[in-house]
Formats: sequence, structure tokens, C-alpha cells
Amino acid sequence: MSSAHVALRPLDEALLDALAATAAADADPGEVMPPAEDGSGPGWTDARREAFVRFHHSRSLRADPVESVYAVLVTEPGEDGRPREAVAGAARLAPAPEPGAVEAGLWLGRSHRGRGIGTAVFALLLDEARAAGAARLLARTHETNAAARRLLAAAGTGLEFHGDGTVTAWWPPA
Repeated sequence: MSSAHVALRPLDEALLDALAATAAADADPGEVMPPAEDGSGPGWTDARREAFVRFHHSRSLRADPVESVYAVLVTEPGEDGRPREAVAGAARLAPAPEPGAVEAGLWLGRSHRGRGIGTAVFALLLDEARAAGAARLLARTHETNAAARRLLAAAGTGLEFHGDGTVTAWWPPA
């Protein structure tokens, strides 16, 4: 990994604005939110950005949150050598189908991928899950997402491949 410091901070309104900006500048809509049926074609539009914000309001920024969402903050030296903090993506923990378990999710902007930040975030999510009393953590990806599969395997999860192309991973493995 680079000389970056990685932290998770619970999502709030100010961080949501920064997260939406990161998503629009550094990721595709399908990587960061469910499909929006706005008929505007591929890429980011004003309607998609509004849908992104509504999605987070409906999930984690409501009085009774469905899941915990964290902004992934990366601090690293800027061009002038001074520390610069950036919102690199988002991570989440949600109730999983198994009692005592949570489901983890993560997306990072393109410019932050392949630098070990995902591995650091996964370790932080494990800490958050343990602190919340979860005994197990579930992650899901697709078989075509080699980077996510490598991250999960390196974290010591047990990967299960399913016929529909999905891959599930449990920590600790069963």
C-alpha cells in the first residue's frame, strides 16, 4: 500500500456531499448504488446524483437506519507534501440473514483501487462488526470481480462460488 492512512467515519450530511462528488467523479453509477430507472442512459446525471443521495437517506441517514454506512477517508501526502484527506469511497455493515452476523459492502473510487486501501477497510469493518457484537461477517461479490475475491481470500474468508456467478465469503470461515 502507499503511505496512505485509511479511516472509516460514519456517514453524515457533510460526508454524503463529498461521497456523492467522489462517486460522480471516480466511479460508475452501477458500482455505487442500485440501478436507477430514470431513463437517462449510462453515466452520471443530475437525476442519478439525486438518486444516490436519496438512497443513502433511505438507508443510513434516517431515524432508524437499515445499515451503518461509513465514508472511507484516505489521508496521504499531497503534491506539496502536506497531508491531504479525501473521501475515497464507502463501506457498510448491514444485518445479514444469519443471526449474529452482519453483511459488509465496499466501493472505492477508481483512483484509490489497487493500492491496499480495500484490505485496510476490510480490517476496519471487521473491527466495527466485532464492536457491534457480530460473531460473523458476510461479503458478496461476483465471480468476475477478481480484486474483491483476492481481498476476501487474503482476509482469510471462505469463498463459496454459486451457479449464478455470485461469490459469498464468511469471516471467520465455517
